[in-house]
Amino acid sequence: MKHLLSLLIPVFLLFTFSANAQDQSPKPVKWEFSAEKKNDQEYVLHAKATIEKGALLFSTTMGNDDPNTRIVPDSATKLTLGTITEKGQVLQRKEPLFDNLDIKYFENEVELVAEIKGTPASGKIRGNIVYMVLKGEEVLPEETAFDVAVAPAAAGNGNTVAPAADGTTAGDVAEDDASNKSLMWIFLASFGGGFIALITPCVFSMIPITVSFFTKRSGTRAQGIKNAFVYSLSIIVIYTLLGFLITKIFGASALNSLASNGIANMIFFVIFLLFAFSFLGAFEISLPSSWANVSDSRAGMGSFIGIFFMALTLAIVSFSCTGPILGNLLVLAAKGGNSGPLVGMFGFSLALAIPFSLFALFPSLLNKIGKSGGWLNAVKVTLGFVELALALKFFSNVDMAYHWNLLDREIFLALWIAIFGLLTLYLIGKLKFSHDSDVPFLSVTRLCFAIVTFTFVIYMIPGMWGAPLKGISGFLPHEGSQDFNLNKSLVDIQASLESGGGGGGNTGGHANTIKPKKLVDILHSEIPGVENVFFDYDEALAAAKAANKPLMLDFTGHTCVNCRKFEKSVLSNPAVMKILRNDFIVASLYTDEKTSLPEAEQYVSKFDGTKIKNIGQKNLDLEATHFKRNSQPYYIPVDLTGAALVNKGYGYDPKEDANAFIEYLESAKAEFAKRQK
Repeated sequence: MKHLLSLLIPVFLLFTFSANAQDQSPKPVKWEFSAEKKNDQEYVLHAKATIEKGALLFSTTMGNDDPNTRIVPDSATKLTLGTITEKGQVLQRKEPLFDNLDIKYFENEVELVAEIKGTPASGKIRGNIVYMVLKGEEVLPEETAFDVAVAPAAAGNGNTVAPAADGTTAGDVAEDDASNKSLMWIFLASFGGGFIALITPCVFSMIPITVSFFTKRSGTRAQGIKNAFVYSLSIIVIYTLLGFLITKIFGASALNSLASNGIANMIFFVIFLLFAFSFLGAFEISLPSSWANVSDSRAGMGSFIGIFFMALTLAIVSFSCTGPILGNLLVLAAKGGNSGPLVGMFGFSLALAIPFSLFALFPSLLNKIGKSGGWLNAVKVTLGFVELALALKFFSNVDMAYHWNLLDREIFLALWIAIFGLLTLYLIGKLKFSHDSDVPFLSVTRLCFAIVTFTFVIYMIPGMWGAPLKGISGFLPHEGSQDFNLNKSLVDIQASLESGGGGGGNTGGHANTIKPKKLVDILHSEIPGVENVFFDYDEALAAAKAANKPLMLDFTGHTCVNCRKFEKSVLSNPAVMKILRNDFIVASLYTDEKTSLPEAEQYVSKFDGTKIKNIGQKNLDLEATHFKRNSQPYYIPVDLTGAALVNKGYGYDPKEDANAFIEYLESAKAEFAKRQK
């Protein structure tokens, strides 16, 4: 009956779309809509349903092939649907009409709160709610269109959190908070990057020259101050315009995909390597001199236009120093959607512009700043070492995604230990490059920096034997790549003792145990304390049915920094490890795994129409289609039919609250036991 229903539902829905305009009979569900703005790219749609007495409305959490409720944004508006929160009392029962299918439904009323991403046309969110109602023994497919104006964001609405009773978990709240704070983090990081750029030789040496030029060419001090402010404003306009162009040309989604794209990561690796060698003095990188000459020739034009071209000359001439910093910031800014590059470039240029205005206001300060010389070159060389370390991270991303196994965890750590060890020697004057000035004595400043870098070296050394190194775990290759891992051995011994020495792992020695076979030759588990982690959804679901345990889906990625941090900070908690090992079957589904699917298993996604060709795309399509998510990490427990045991999954928690995750696991276990009765 259920299979027959899966065939009939699309027919019902098709009929609904074609006939709804002509059907004027009273509908069993009345809808009221409103919408509000969270930020430039995120909106919240509220759909309040009043359900006729004797009728029931199916939940949005029902499977795609089951009777359900769906919110479908108008495709012409290019809006995408995020998570849906159901505010109301969800009921559950076995329905004889659907072959005793477990159904979730609402009576009387419910409010659906949906996250909408994109830019609404004309300030309105348009679309349809496609739903099914059960009234007696009659199944009624229905559709209601909505066309709702977006209300301005109210104070405090950006971080509104549904009560726990509505299904919201600490992880979802943390993920929303992280999203709301991401632009502020991008601004602050970019602002700091601008100050770092200030102390590079290319920019620092221009400050006294430029400010003195303005103060001397101006007839009055007030005119000089005004010119310096125009110069500073021009810097902000130039760099912010750069962020705007990057967004328009490449798009936020294209930038965001760089994190797991093999070609892009290799390009970044080569670029960062070149910048590192340039900072270390091997050669000089600069934009074509003709660009600087053209902009410099325009600097003598009218007052405001001439000042603008002087700022453009600074941006071009200083590229050899600011380019590597901007490269890092643009990768970070990709996390902020369409607004990320704009916010990032504004923060960077603001920090870069402040000194010019400050010294124009107080010219006497120019006599107090250090003269350009050896210390500026030391800053440049230090940045070269840091660039070299970052270049290895980009190469590591590709190495993990394509399983080259060239940069295993201990090799990566050994290289970082060597790089920062050599940096320590450089800072104390024991290592010198051809373009360095003599260091007659060790200054307190250099000593402090040397202590910091050497402390970092000492911190990393235990990682050669498997220490978690939680502070940098997100940047390191996965622990499965390490030849000898003392920490993992101790965890495995503890797991074996707790399971009675049977080595049952998370299957608990069940008689019908199914052990993972697919992809185990190329993938390694990052879930601490769980021996038998699956990497294929279908195989994991079969194992869950055999063991009669709930299935925990872990949507993760090779290049996912937050995944590694969450694993080391929360999943490594002994209580969490014990619950996952004994009470769940665990599947780690890598969304950036590049292994191709067999030709017969490739398909076209029903979610966005793309061709699914590899395992990562298949896992990402599963997450997007069934759980309306495309971010990692994302933990969602399901029952033996693959239906979610909770209303919402658990995302990255910046608070690293293991107790909140334990409560989440316990609620899933309780729901699973309830459904088994």
